[in-house]
Amino acid sequence: VQFFCAVFFIGDVVADYRAMGGLTGGIHFWVEVFATVSLFVTIAFEAKFLLRLLRREAHLQDRLRLASAAVYDVIEAQFDEWALSPAEVDVATFLVKGLDIAEIAHVRGCAEGTVKAHLNAIYRKSGTHSRGELLSVVIDVLLGQEDAGSGTAG
Repeated sequence: VQFFCAVFFIGDVVADYRAMGGLTGGIHFWVEVFATVSLFVTIAFEAKFLLRLLRREAHLQDRLRLASAAVYDVIEAQFDEWALSPAEVDVATFLVKGLDIAEIAHVRGCAEGTVKAHLNAIYRKSGTHSRGELLSVVIDVLLGQEDAGSGTAG
């Protein structure tokens, strides 16, 4: 919108310039020149600011991608330390993502009893007794807590 306004003002300034035969115009002419120049300066400033914001967004997206991969790697390393089977890793991953037993069974295409059996094995191998305790241990691992592998939070 500002660009179209600036183009309009340029056309008006050029028309006034031709009508007056030079730069001998009054205050109206100079106000229009100032408004036109101000619009172009503002457009340039906003374009520069927008480009900086877009670069910042791209940088943050890259950092988020790296952080997500690092979180995944830390969780996978903990699952390896607990010696979880591939099926248990699958169930534990869905558990960490917040799915309940029925949802995990549906996603994996198995019975809820199978998921419960995997959960019992996961709890046993991790030294935990519940979903909350397991998530607490995983969070401790992500935060770099020393006791994370013992199954006790804190």
